[in-house]
Amino acid sequence: MPLLLTGRGFRRDLEETGALALYAPLEGGAETRLLRRLRAVGYQAQITSARGLGDPEQYLLRSHGLRPPHLGHQSVGRGAAVGEVHNVMPQLGALLEGDSPILLWLLEGQVLAASELAAIAALPAREPRLKIVVEMGGARALRWQPLSTLV
Repeated sequence: MPLLLTGRGFRRDLEETGALALYAPLEGGAETRLLRRLRAVGYQAQITSARGLGDPEQYLLRSHGLRPPHLGHQSVGRGAAVGEVHNVMPQLGALLEGDSPILLWLLEGQVLAASELAAIAALPAREPRLKIVVEMGGARALRWQPLSTLV
């Protein structure tokens, strides 16, 4: 159990690779301990779901356009049939302003395609302060591997 108490091996691997795929026991608790250990050493954490992520670089790091859902009886005279585009801030926008390291924790990573995993694995090379953990599913024991090995 020393792994769960300190989290040093996990943090070392995360800082070396930049992006990790995590397999945690389904009863939970292990991933929360690791997240708490990373926050204790100065990481600013953002937890979000991988579902509906779209283009990871645009969604997480850049200002991008977003269309509201079509609700049926709307006028198609203005904004076309799909609605007007609203510009929204990047998901990590507030965290990118500081100097502290950033941790993005993605839940339900098993729904991501190989191309999306490759794009996510490449993000820490573009933003050196960004580290990414993607929960890829359950396992009998807590284990992780570099995200680049899954692609």
